[in-house]
Amino acid sequence: MVDNNNTLTNASGIPIANNEVSKSAGKYGPLLLEDYDLLEKMAHFNRERIPERVVHALGAGAYGTFTVTDDITHLTKAKLFSEVGKETEVFARFSTVAKSKGGSDIYRDLRGFSLKHYTEDGNWDMVGNGTPIFFVRDPMKFMDFIRSQKEHPEQHWRQDEMWWDFWSQVPESLHQVMWLMGDRGAPMGWRHMNGYGSHTFSLINEQNERIWVKFHYLSDQGIKNFTEEQWMHMQGIEPRWATKDLFNAIDEGNFPAWTMYIQTMTDEQAQTFQWNPFDLTKVWPHGDFPLQRVGKLTLNRNPENYFAEVEQAAFSPGNVVPGISWSPDRMLQARIMSYADTHRYRLGVNYESIPVNSPHATQANSPYRDGFMRVDGNYGSRQNYHPTRYEYPKADQRAATPPYEVSGMADRIELDEADYSDQAKMFYQMLDNGEKDRLVHNIGGSLGKCPNDIKERQLALFREVDENFAHRVSTAMSEVKPPQPDPKPAAV
Repeated sequence: MVDNNNTLTNASGIPIANNEVSKSAGKYGPLLLEDYDLLEKMAHFNRERIPERVVHALGAGAYGTFTVTDDITHLTKAKLFSEVGKETEVFARFSTVAKSKGGSDIYRDLRGFSLKHYTEDGNWDMVGNGTPIFFVRDPMKFMDFIRSQKEHPEQHWRQDEMWWDFWSQVPESLHQVMWLMGDRGAPMGWRHMNGYGSHTFSLINEQNERIWVKFHYLSDQGIKNFTEEQWMHMQGIEPRWATKDLFNAIDEGNFPAWTMYIQTMTDEQAQTFQWNPFDLTKVWPHGDFPLQRVGKLTLNRNPENYFAEVEQAAFSPGNVVPGISWSPDRMLQARIMSYADTHRYRLGVNYESIPVNSPHATQANSPYRDGFMRVDGNYGSRQNYHPTRYEYPKADQRAATPPYEVSGMADRIELDEADYSDQAKMFYQMLDNGEKDRLVHNIGGSLGKCPNDIKERQLALFREVDENFAHRVSTAMSEVKPPQPDPKPAAV
């Protein structure tokens, strides 16, 4: 019997060659379905928790409308953008990322920002976050990142040491770490934060031309954030403050709204862009790629049943309609598979027949049959295979996408660009003095609880952003008092 104690293997005991880099077609090409190690890692991760979501378990939702205000028909043939003034029904779900359903919805964390557009061509899910970037750019690292945010496997509570241990050894996380630990890491409810598609997607027009795009939803209510002390105090009084705030605002007729913008980049611009345009840890500077207004999202109706409509809502980046498509972003490519796979595990293979997930402006006419919880007509007596001599739905070439060129060796090619501090520097330089003070205070209070080797690794990354910033964080950490033992109960 071979001793694999010091060798990383898959569930069948087969050694894994690389646990950090996915297999792609060339350095910037799409991922390959043959990467069984990635698929198995994602599939197992998607089944680690029952019955709540593995991530984004805690959230709130509401219905509303998206209204087109500006013409972008030269960029996309998507029907929801077909004319100025057109309205499309939307269901939105906001969420935290790390905590379980019983936790607080106002603590420091990323926020999910997901929209299901019920269009005539089926449902378009814009599955994004409250920040335009993320901690990692290769999906092989995603599952480990999330585990660093969860409970310790032995002690079963969340610990600062775990996430700083991970971040300090993943330099590409630097940009998102500074967003998270700054003011916007603790938004004052769902209404006062922006939403972003985060990934690079693509738009396709009637001439079958593709352009790269990023989606932005800027809060009309304005950005408001809690300080560290405020959210800590508030979650002890009302841990579901954000959910309550959203529900009450809609209930009182104070409908929250966001203005949708896009950034676009041609393929020629992508070839000469100073950063990888498909890297999820990077933004496209607005000065080079200005925001273009598209429409207005307004939420105006609360769900009638939380479980049926919010808990069972299922979003997937794989749900794109004709005129909207994906990009070679590695994280996006993995999410196309991972989200739907998670829903099939959590809600069953027929999760898209649940009313909140089914199309509202058209009817599904899929090749899928049978399975658990099939409660509709199951397509009756229609033949269940194709091709067939009997009548069967026809494919629609309008949904076809133009090809894009890929090249390179099929291998695990790391996105090893040594540019992880570039945009973190830009981010820090944009902060005013008050924002810098709070960033230092927030980092010092958390990183200061960690062992010295973690502190030193993270400070080395902060020095690449700004020497004075790293020095201030070091000073703030020295002021963190070590945890004290619980006081003994008073004698009775």
